[in-house]
Amino acid sequence: MAFFHFHAAQVKRSAGQSAVACAAYRAGERLYSEYYGDFSDYTRKGGVICSEILLPSHAPPEYADRQTLWNAVEKVERGKNAQLAYSFDIALQNEFSLEENIALARQFLLENFVSRGMIADFAVHQPDKDGGIQNPHFHVLCPIRPLKENGEWDAKQHRVYVLDERGNCIRGSDGNFVFNAVPTTDWGKPETLEAWREEWAKLCNAKFAEKSLDCRIDNRSYVRQGIEQLPTVHEGPAVRQMEARGIPTNKGSLNQWIRTTNQLIQAAKKRIADLLSWLKDAKEELSQPQRPTLAALLGNYYVGLNAAAWSDKAKTANLKKYAENFEFLKSRGLFTADDLESYMNALDGKLDKQKYAAKAASARMKKLDDLLRMAEYYAAGKPFADELDGIRFKGRREKYKAEHENELRLYYMSRRKLEPFMSDGKFPITQWRKELDSKKQEYAAEQTESRPLYADVKRLWEIRSHINQALEQERKADKTHQKTREQEV
Repeated sequence: MAFFHFHAAQVKRSAGQSAVACAAYRAGERLYSEYYGDFSDYTRKGGVICSEILLPSHAPPEYADRQTLWNAVEKVERGKNAQLAYSFDIALQNEFSLEENIALARQFLLENFVSRGMIADFAVHQPDKDGGIQNPHFHVLCPIRPLKENGEWDAKQHRVYVLDERGNCIRGSDGNFVFNAVPTTDWGKPETLEAWREEWAKLCNAKFAEKSLDCRIDNRSYVRQGIEQLPTVHEGPAVRQMEARGIPTNKGSLNQWIRTTNQLIQAAKKRIADLLSWLKDAKEELSQPQRPTLAALLGNYYVGLNAAAWSDKAKTANLKKYAENFEFLKSRGLFTADDLESYMNALDGKLDKQKYAAKAASARMKKLDDLLRMAEYYAAGKPFADELDGIRFKGRREKYKAEHENELRLYYMSRRKLEPFMSDGKFPITQWRKELDSKKQEYAAEQTESRPLYADVKRLWEIRSHINQALEQERKADKTHQKTREQEV
């Protein structure tokens, strides 16, 4: 199934990240970081099909070596909270061969990244035979700092001083000249990212067309596409493996909730749209003077149905069904076409209200799930961080960091994200869990309350069909009557 996923992020020291470690992980290699003085070894990582560094013409040729490149980036970025690299995760397509996917990734990077002067370190990942991620994808790392034409690192941004009406620099309250920091490149702009997402979709869709495949991908969000659908959350390999083994997870449960809600809302919205469309065409005929009511037309349908019935059992079942549908119309005050139109519009409004409520609930559930996951990382990594703080000798300290790199990285990341919620050294984990359980119960209750709404839509869909057939019978009877009159004349 064609699938669009194009995620962009930054590798930052403030998040406890290392550009060398990130590059080693994506490429499945063992690299040494001069900045941290330790190795990152991911040679046992499976699923890395190929990796390559694409250089612009003015880049030093030695940057084709992964360790040299990323140590150069780490060296030039001196700040303790420095932004080191752009990171991209992009889904490949199962409809293409591995060779076609690799060629497509390379073409995209050359045309959109390298052509702008960017260095692109990319690695293609494929599922392991014994499980793992179900879709092929590739990772890309690009230094944020651009290169000058002579191959030296350039500034990330430059100062544009604020001038007064006479063209003189303005001083701030601290006595220094006021300026705006303007990025040297447009690589980090939202418009640039959106252009890249669109170009990737175009490239894949052109390949689909070349292979005479009907599937297509779209870089736009569901809202921009006009699709009445809530977005699911990214599960990742660990969650998918647990779900496949029958182990429930918060993300898996949330996605199941979102999919169920989407199916119900989409089915109901489509039927309501079709009913309103039919009503628009049929309303003129149904609104004529002395036109039988909806209930009468429904009765005419069942009269005709019983006339063709072969057994008393079938006739009894038809009469029972008529009684149910008649009672449905009566209980909801649906006697005319105007009544039906008002009721359908009201149902559509209720569906919209439910959709917005579900969207807000899913967003909060995603947030709570992320907080609880960060709390797990924090709890698992804190003993390692405490142990590290107690090691005074540099050699032992660096060795310990290298041995527990992953636990420490997740700990520092989670601590940064959880810090705003910390009170007296604790997080409201119990409160988050209770709220998540409450949201799940609210959803279950809302689904129970919404079932009658979907049942109404389904019943009206059935009644529409019966009324259509009754109208058709009337048209045929009118034509026969008209023809008889013409013959008598």
